[in-house]
Amino acid sequence: MKPIQLILNVLWLVLVGFWMALGYIVAGLICCVLIVTIPWGIASFRIANFVLWPFGREAVEKPSSGVGSMLGNIIWIIVAGWWLALGHLMTSIALAITIIGIPFAWANLKLIPISLFPLGREIVDSDRRFGY
Repeated sequence: MKPIQLILNVLWLVLVGFWMALGYIVAGLICCVLIVTIPWGIASFRIANFVLWPFGREAVEKPSSGVGSMLGNIIWIIVAGWWLALGHLMTSIALAITIIGIPFAWANLKLIPISLFPLGREIVDSDRRFGY
């Protein structure tokens, strides 16, 4: 991990990461309690891990995902996705007020698509994605 990524991740964890990850963990626990929604709970825990330490990693679409992921994402948006996306939006607005918070606000906005469509995606290192 590059030193700048480490610094950004530590600042992110203190300012935003812990609280946003907590939201995903709560959503994941609720999904795991309702037995039928365990796949969404697992996806929520995966995103919570990503939200804790996002710099240096990216969420990319799985080439093998299909119609099941699309239908699951529609259900996810209705149940929990829009709440989590709203949390990212509100947090990014609060962060954008300060100059030092602008990069974190932008990073928060980039997390909205995965909060709405978690199924059919995987988290990879940025270096691996670009083939470095």
